[in-house]
Amino acid sequence: MAEIIQKDGTWVFEGEALRLTPGRDKNVSLLRKELGELALPLHALAGASFEQGRKSGRLRLRLRDGADPLLQATGGKLAETDDPYQLSVESDRYGVAEYFVDEVRNALLIDEVPSGAVDRYLLPGPAVPLSVSAGDGTATFDGEHVRLEWNWKTEDAKAAAGARSLAVGDIAAVEWHPAVGLENGYLRFAVRHAPTKAPPKYDPNSVELWGFKKDPLMALVAAAVQARLPHPAAAPVTDVPAQRRPTEIAAPDSAPPVEHDHDAQLRRLRELGELHQAGVLTDEEFTHAKQAVLRRM
Repeated sequence: MAEIIQKDGTWVFEGEALRLTPGRDKNVSLLRKELGELALPLHALAGASFEQGRKSGRLRLRLRDGADPLLQATGGKLAETDDPYQLSVESDRYGVAEYFVDEVRNALLIDEVPSGAVDRYLLPGPAVPLSVSAGDGTATFDGEHVRLEWNWKTEDAKAAAGARSLAVGDIAAVEWHPAVGLENGYLRFAVRHAPTKAPPKYDPNSVELWGFKKDPLMALVAAAVQARLPHPAAAPVTDVPAQRRPTEIAAPDSAPPVEHDHDAQLRRLRELGELHQAGVLTDEEFTHAKQAVLRRM
């Protein structure tokens, strides 16, 4: 048995499995806290490593491709702080971290665990029911149906259609993408036999995300749905075109023309002001976001 306890979390290796528990420190991300404790079977692992830094290091677990629906749904786009398979290690615990890695590596060798991809999920995904409010809507999943409800920030054309209810059997794929710079993020559900080129702002099967604190929690909804879809290696999706990023999707005829950078930044400032006035953003969050936009201008 090997154990490492840090403010960022506690990892325990028990031979056949690893138990990963997020810390209670204020710097631990909402996503990891909401995901809670994970029981990770040894045969889902491809490797472990530890990287030293001047003030802190980082312990990493590498999973076999296709083993985890969370990693499948997020496609490597999770921030380091949101990744449940990374642990920040203080400098006085470097020796413990290296011992932990050695124990895991030895177990993988002794049990002859292959490092290749798998054709089924080895982790169950986030627990359901699950409901997250972020961006322009709320996504709720009970294990069988996804419900999308809109708020006052939703584009009128999308909100006019009302709330959406999607059965898992009608969902061909799910995709989550974080907001990056001036490019908004999204949680998108591709519905069978109903492909669309509409950007998330206008797509009634998508929640648009603007890069705020609760946005990463939408990745949990994506993972919970992904866990109930056919595994990509076993049943690749062929009836729905691969989803493209918002910058690559052509807007529908009713959508406004693409904005220049300066216009987009002005629009972002107006949106931030509205969110601040509505109480969605605190004074500190509003000031930080506003300064970031002004620097780009």
